[in-house]
Amino acid sequence: MNICFLMYAWERIKAETDSSLRLIHECASRGHRVALCTPSGLTIRDNVAHALCRVINSNKISSNIPSFHRHAELKASRLPLSGFDVIFLRVCPPLDAAILNFLDRVRADTFIINDINGLRLASNKLYPTSFHDPDHDFVPVTHIAKNREYLEHMLRESPYEKMVLKPLNGTGGRGVILVEKRATQSLRSLLDVYLGEGENGHYAILQEYIDGAEAGDVRILMLNGEPIGAMQRIPAPGDVRSNVHAGGSVRKHALTRREQALCKHIGPQLVRDGLYFAGLDVIEGKLIEVNVLSPGGITRINRLNRVRLQQQVIDFVESVVHTREQQIARKNELRKFIEDTNAF
Repeated sequence: MNICFLMYAWERIKAETDSSLRLIHECASRGHRVALCTPSGLTIRDNVAHALCRVINSNKISSNIPSFHRHAELKASRLPLSGFDVIFLRVCPPLDAAILNFLDRVRADTFIINDINGLRLASNKLYPTSFHDPDHDFVPVTHIAKNREYLEHMLRESPYEKMVLKPLNGTGGRGVILVEKRATQSLRSLLDVYLGEGENGHYAILQEYIDGAEAGDVRILMLNGEPIGAMQRIPAPGDVRSNVHAGGSVRKHALTRREQALCKHIGPQLVRDGLYFAGLDVIEGKLIEVNVLSPGGITRINRLNRVRLQQQVIDFVESVVHTREQQIARKNELRKFIEDTNAF
């Protein structure tokens, strides 16, 4: 197969922990032709979408992944996007809408993971509120607005003594703080910072604080609507954020019954929306965020459980491409039958 990874720069990869590198290495180890491209390498030539790529020499693939990263031979080449069987979109949030405009041109020819329409739906923290959950069994009570008075009112009227405040488009745990109901005056000052001024301001999220959040959260990796691995993330002392990049640590984790029920509840919608590979952030069985742009955790879950989750991901991708090729071959066979018949 021809596989393109549209992602951050190769030189920015942290080889010891990077999930994208595990996927790239698995593809190259299987003999697939792998090309790398950053968003700045997308271009149009003669009305055809191309990518300024660096193609990996698959003849020399070390089994040691950090060594593979250090010694990989990369050859620059301009390649048409529609010539790829698969495009992995692994960019860092926030999502640049122009990237999706490029991919719109090739989605009929190429399997894109994740689907660009799904990314439009799910590339910010609004997406968890789209799951049908009227009793809040799986999604915490969530208020999203850029109106200061509304958010202040929601905190005052809330049955919870404390809530979590965070920016709608924040990433990596940045800007996540705990606010108490009795501290309305402090909330007002915080909202001045979070919302900015007037109609050009920013949206903020005020969300139910879940008892037990101080112990950390769970990252669950979902593939084609099913969980394939998980880990518990523990906040650094004195911090409410569990993100490893914010100083947290990780621990081996087996899904609880409630977490299994959550996955079963939302898995079908993830597939319908074309979000085949996603990372769920879960606290006490409730969904906090869905990560769809560049879900991480493969390396750490692998180490904790002595598995290779990248194998399952690439197995799935190969099966999708194989099915698509069979469908095209069958269509061509039937078309030829009609063309060869003397019925007309």
